[in-house]
Amino acid sequence: MEYDIRDIGLAPYGHEKIEWVRDHMPLLRSLEERFEKEKPFEGVKVSLSVHLEAKTAYLCKVMAAGGAQMSVTGSNILSTQDDICAALVEDGISVFAYHDATDEEYFRHLEKCLEVKPNIIIDDGCDLVTLIHNKRPDLAEEVWGGCPPQA
Repeated sequence: MEYDIRDIGLAPYGHEKIEWVRDHMPLLRSLEERFEKEKPFEGVKVSLSVHLEAKTAYLCKVMAAGGAQMSVTGSNILSTQDDICAALVEDGISVFAYHDATDEEYFRHLEKCLEVKPNIIIDDGCDLVTLIHNKRPDLAEEVWGGCPPQA
């Protein structure tokens, strides 16, 4: 598993936040329980670019529980929470993001997120989709579909 985050030592704080979300989002929790048994995403590679905070981190964990190979980056350098990134990495999810990244770092993280050759893209802001169309059209054949997270 690859990752590029600021500080893995922040993971305990991120786990606390994600656990709070898990306790207060019964629909996602029930999906997590179902996905753990059924593994509907087994073998599916998902690249996700979202505001990396506790709610979206829990979504990542739910998809991973369903068997998805998750590759995650932040869609906004100012909303990315370093403790959340660290917690996801500790849970075995590839994360390429940190708060207040430079433009160069941000675009490097997007590119790293796509290295898995995703089948599904969840992309808040369409930066991953734009990158595929403009710089990595070779990846388009692998993509089955995608959506912004609010769709």
